[in-house]
Amino acid sequence: MTLSARAPHDAGSRQDATVAAIRSHHGRIGRTVADHALTVQNAIDRLSSPAERRDQLLDYCVTEVLPHAEAEEAVLYKAAGQHDHLRLLVKAMCDEHVLLRGLVDRLAAARTPAEVGGAAAALDALLRSHLDKENDVLLPALVDAGTDLAALLEGMHEILGPDAEEAEGGCACGGCGCGAAEAYPADGADGTGGADELDVRVLPHAQRHERIFATFAALAVGTSFVLVNDHDPRPLYNQFAARFPGEFSWEYLETGPREWRVRVGRL
Repeated sequence: MTLSARAPHDAGSRQDATVAAIRSHHGRIGRTVADHALTVQNAIDRLSSPAERRDQLLDYCVTEVLPHAEAEEAVLYKAAGQHDHLRLLVKAMCDEHVLLRGLVDRLAAARTPAEVGGAAAALDALLRSHLDKENDVLLPALVDAGTDLAALLEGMHEILGPDAEEAEGGCACGGCGCGAAEAYPADGADGTGGADELDVRVLPHAQRHERIFATFAALAVGTSFVLVNDHDPRPLYNQFAARFPGEFSWEYLETGPREWRVRVGRL
């Protein structure tokens, strides 16, 4: 009797965990592409060749983004297509995958900085919109239709992401729906066991970035520190995007005029 009473709750928990894992993986994919696209544009703005940055974006698309899209078509979209009211949605999502592949080909064929920058920006914009539709429209529709996503996607790391096994067992900081990926703990987040604030205003300028990157390197996944600076650290964000694409979060807490505070997290 006890087991049967717990079954609906357990099924609902597994369903919620699976949806959370998919959205978490979508978030990582979107952030990584956005960071790569930003570094491409930064190279162009500096009048340097964007070829190396373009190749990094291409490699990520070929090894991560496109296999993810193919796995979704084979499993998620196929399941959604079995419901009459979702078939037009599935067709639209598949059409966007065609556009996505076309933009990857366009990026690979680009020769001038303008062509590279345009293709990278278009790819980033399309992927952001597409992932939002999957998160906010397709996944809720599948849940409402009664699809058991946990059973359907068991072992599908192309869709669930690399932390899926941890999510099935509990908290994987983004896979279990606990909110740990968004609510970073304050104590010990800088790797020292103390406060999570790093005030670089007291440091010589030549030492600031080295200290910031060392603090980030010491973070555990799901933790963060608050950077305090005397100017907008936007150039530092560009460096994070180049060095840690998709692996960090950046949230302004205070924006001047005398003090800038940014929460930097490891994802």
